[in-house]
Amino acid sequence: MSKTKSILITGGAGFIGSNFIVFFLEKYKNIKVVNVDKLTYAGELSNLTELEDNANYTFIKGDICDTELIGALFETYNFSDVIHFAAESHVDNSIKHPDAFINTNVYGTFTLLNIAKNHWMDAPFAFKEGCENNRFHHISTDEVYGTLGDTGLFTEETPYAPNSPYSASKASSDFIVRSYFHTYGMNVVTTNCSNNYGPKQHDEKLIPTIIRKALNNEPIPIYGDGKNIRDWLYVEDHCKGIDLAFQNGKAGETYNIGGNNERDNLYIAQKICDILNDLVPKDSSYFEQITFVNDRPGHDFRYAIDASKIENELDWKADENFETGIIKTIEWYLRKYT
Repeated sequence: MSKTKSILITGGAGFIGSNFIVFFLEKYKNIKVVNVDKLTYAGELSNLTELEDNANYTFIKGDICDTELIGALFETYNFSDVIHFAAESHVDNSIKHPDAFINTNVYGTFTLLNIAKNHWMDAPFAFKEGCENNRFHHISTDEVYGTLGDTGLFTEETPYAPNSPYSASKASSDFIVRSYFHTYGMNVVTTNCSNNYGPKQHDEKLIPTIIRKALNNEPIPIYGDGKNIRDWLYVEDHCKGIDLAFQNGKAGETYNIGGNNERDNLYIAQKICDILNDLVPKDSSYFEQITFVNDRPGHDFRYAIDASKIENELDWKADENFETGIIKTIEWYLRKYT
């Protein structure tokens, strides 16, 4: 990759984006990052307090669907790359308000891609001078593949079968990114990840909710029978995988990043209660707060990723397993909530 001037990162005030920007600027001292985030419910500027004095970091509040703003930023900063995190991502919210998901995830991704293409390319497969290595990296999810039974893993070849308005909107954005590679020859790469956890995750997500409810002595809600299985990926391991795919991934390719840590929701709740019983003991066990609630509509049974492509081709590996990562995560939330 050529010497990079300025990179546009979208959605960098969210959970994964904020972890990534801190990781990225720590690793690359000669790259400037411009973070555009709309600061909807999941965007949180406090996620980036450690960058307040970093001269290589600029925050701009804005909407990726705003063609004028994105175009003006490309003119001002002459971005050499885009790393695109910005997305509406909470499945429950997508059931209630699918329009916001279609707008941000589909139209927003198209807006970014199209402006980048026009800024970097003269014609299909013809880059402007100096833009030959410019890259658009699209961050996606394993939910585009639908649901698994008791066995099997998602690979990059798994047919798409999204089941919620959220996953359908992400699948649509993946296809638009793919089309810009095949139609225009744009240098794109996509990564699809499994469930992330770790510091800075939004309070409404499963693991922060379990920790928060436990500490507040409230019922810990678990959907259905708690047997839904997810493959859990520690957020810093994900950041390392994104960086490898961004720097070294092959144009037009997709890389699945998974933690190889399949755990069901009930196990997650019990594990967190177990650790809290040790770290913050009280008169009764935290286990007693676990409560089962009605399952949500269209709740996929199991996701699990085969990450062997990124492991073999880009030499990525997860450093944390769930049992090590969850202790780091709980310790971070204990500092936040107490």
